Amino acid sequence: MATDERRRDGEFPAKSIVLAWAAVCLILMLTGLTRVIGGRFPDPDDVLRLVQVRDLIGGQGWFDLSQYRISPPHGTPMHWSRLVDLPLVVVIAVLSPLLGQAGAETVALIAVPFLTLAVVAAAIGRLAWRLHGARAAIFSVLACGFLPMLLFQFQPMRIDHHGWQVASVAVALWAVGRRNPRRSGWFAGLAMAFGASISLEILPLAAAFALVLWLRWLRDDREKDWLVFYMAALALGLVLLYLGTHGLSTTAWCDAVSPAHLVFFAVAACGTWAIARASRLRGTGLAILFAGIGALAAGAYALVSPQCLATPFATLDPVVDRYWYRLVLEGQPVWKQDAAIWFPALVQLIAAIMTVLVLRARAMDWTRKWWGEYLLLLLCAAALGVVVTRSLAFASVLAAIPLGWLASSLLLRLRQRSAPFSVLGIFLAILVLLAPAGLVSAVRLLFPAQAVADAVTPTGQTSVNLQNVGAGACDIYGNATLLDGLEPGTIFAPLDIGPAILLETRHSVVATGHHRAADAIGDVIAAFMSDEQGARRIMAQREADYLVLCTDMAEARIYAQEAPGGFAARLMADDAPAWLERVDLGGPREFAVYRIGR
Repeated sequence: MATDERRRDGEFPAKSIVLAWAAVCLILMLTGLTRVIGGRFPDPDDVLRLVQVRDLIGGQGWFDLSQYRISPPHGTPMHWSRLVDLPLVVVIAVLSPLLGQAGAETVALIAVPFLTLAVVAAAIGRLAWRLHGARAAIFSVLACGFLPMLLFQFQPMRIDHHGWQVASVAVALWAVGRRNPRRSGWFAGLAMAFGASISLEILPLAAAFALVLWLRWLRDDREKDWLVFYMAALALGLVLLYLGTHGLSTTAWCDAVSPAHLVFFAVAACGTWAIARASRLRGTGLAILFAGIGALAAGAYALVSPQCLATPFATLDPVVDRYWYRLVLEGQPVWKQDAAIWFPALVQLIAAIMTVLVLRARAMDWTRKWWGEYLLLLLCAAALGVVVTRSLAFASVLAAIPLGWLASSLLLRLRQRSAPFSVLGIFLAILVLLAPAGLVSAVRLLFPAQAVADAVTPTGQTSVNLQNVGAGACDIYGNATLLDGLEPGTIFAPLDIGPAILLETRHSVVATGHHRAADAIGDVIAAFMSDEQGARRIMAQREADYLVLCTDMAEARIYAQEAPGGFAARLMADDAPAWLERVDLGGPREFAVYRIGR
């Protein structure tokens, strides 16, 4: 009979896990050093996160999440959570007396992503050790360094919220792999409450964990405490974190945890507790009871916030949806991505799924059930990642343990084999497993015409990520400080250079790529694609003082491509109207700055 390896004690390879984590951090630091030195963030959201942190340190209220320099004079309320700001604020506040604020910010931009990764390494390493022992635990942590979609979320200067959500999933996974249903159910529920309080995109995985725990109950009535305590912790955690980050606000936002969500989970948790106490039904009867509780919770949600039955992006203006939302590729399905993104992710996920199937087939007793549950979680996360590409990070953290075990096993076989063909085959398998992107690079070297085809979406539009704004001669991160030579005012600029302007200057901007400013986003897009008079009218309505454009950035090229006779196309052709006065601030020609005449 197989032993319950969750009973392991006294053998956890803590030092080796720390060394594995440090190795991954070193890789990240070496590959990101140039960007750190140049102050170039991976994503505009990271820039705006630092702006938000600076505002909080500068005296903005804890419960006040508005960015008053976006779409002035009223500003734009953000859907972000103070939970992500808190560790950044703590590091900066503690180190500022020693290093100055600039130095403290640099340390925070490196340390906080690495500390978030440490949470992941601890959870993954601990669970892998309980399942397979020390060697597999070390390799599971090292595997995190070879999963591109996961690694991206922990690189230096990546301070947006996704890394903390990945950590929430890792902690919940560790918790449901433990033995005590009450204590571990609480851990898992609180971890998912933390992740959901940061962003609602983690809710499908919260539901996947609930499904796994419900199936435990369905198999064995003695396992029902798992779901009862998970739902209780999830509901209570959401309430406490909401009060801690929003106070007593009753504003019904649909894109973040709001009173409607609290009511939904409170009803679901209470219903779960009631079923556990009052019924011993199994099978179909239990499913019907839970269907009733789900309908009751959904009805309560609809009663509190009927406007939130649609997704937050479903109500976007068609122009905003087409020329902004659909072009932020990390939020789009994998089939709209470049092959260099989707191919490595899918190869590694398929390998992880196949490995879990093998582990389940070889397992006995509780481990067989566990690997069945693991497979369900991995499949749910993979499905979510296929629909929303950035969610592949969730699937990747779940894939780390089976891939770590597989890499460990292959390396062990490599040491034991002497036949040249066997050694070569194992070596190639390890290479494909850990670096599948190399296959894409090889194909593109051999077939350069295919590389061009891969960069075009099925609609024929060039597949570009509007969030890559640090490249090109314009170099908004390097040149934004030049704008401080102008009197403070409101700048009309493309969406994705707005955060850099906010970070490096005293100016305000009309819009950034954040959906609660959808009207302002629509005005920016409309102005750049309108004729001269339409653009001037919109800028006057927004009371813009300056116009800034990086003529070599993807966003500007798309506006010019879609409206060849439009305002952006004229500016890129250096044909500015007379009411725009070109201002020479000493930057490159591509960094076009104009004073708007009244």
